[in-house]
Amino acid sequence: MAFIHRTTMTPTKLELLTEWLPKQSWYVGGAATPELSRAGGFRLDDPEGAVGIEFMVVVDTGAREPVAYLVPMGYRATALEGAPGGALIGTSEHGVLGTRWLYDGGHDPVVLAQLGALLRGEAEPQQQSVSDTPDPSVTVHGTVPDGGSGVRLHRVLREATAGQQPSAHVVAGWTWPNGTTAQGVFATAAPR
Repeated sequence: MAFIHRTTMTPTKLELLTEWLPKQSWYVGGAATPELSRAGGFRLDDPEGAVGIEFMVVVDTGAREPVAYLVPMGYRATALEGAPGGALIGTSEHGVLGTRWLYDGGHDPVVLAQLGALLRGEAEPQQQSVSDTPDPSVTVHGTVPDGGSGVRLHRVLREATAGQQPSAHVVAGWTWPNGTTAQGVFATAAPR
């Protein structure tokens, strides 16, 4: 089970995402430099204990209307062999663990495998900032398609209800800058 360290990261995750996010094809903000705040998320455990897995929601208030983005991340002690260009969000110095390589979870095989396990009911979501504590607010609805499942991430989050998706999907929440809460689909199982 993942242990959440109360320490510093330099640069911070938000500083790294401020540089990385506008370069993504799914970024819809108009500003070259987004104004990001942490708005929610959850974690999954890597069964091997080697990769930290976090599904972070950030809200960009630099756009005309605030936009919520899902950024799944894999935290690694070494570089990910064979990662495609753009997969590396950046490196950061962790106050306890040393240098961490932060990868976009959409390109990290451990992150995707555990997200698939969550969709199949084989993994339990964990609180984002508390060690060894399940997060019952993260729910899975529907069934995984026959023949296994790939995963489709919903990068730009929209408020939605669980019943709007035909296949298995992960529903979780976030908080807008004005303090109101929202829920939407974070990921959907897709046939391979």
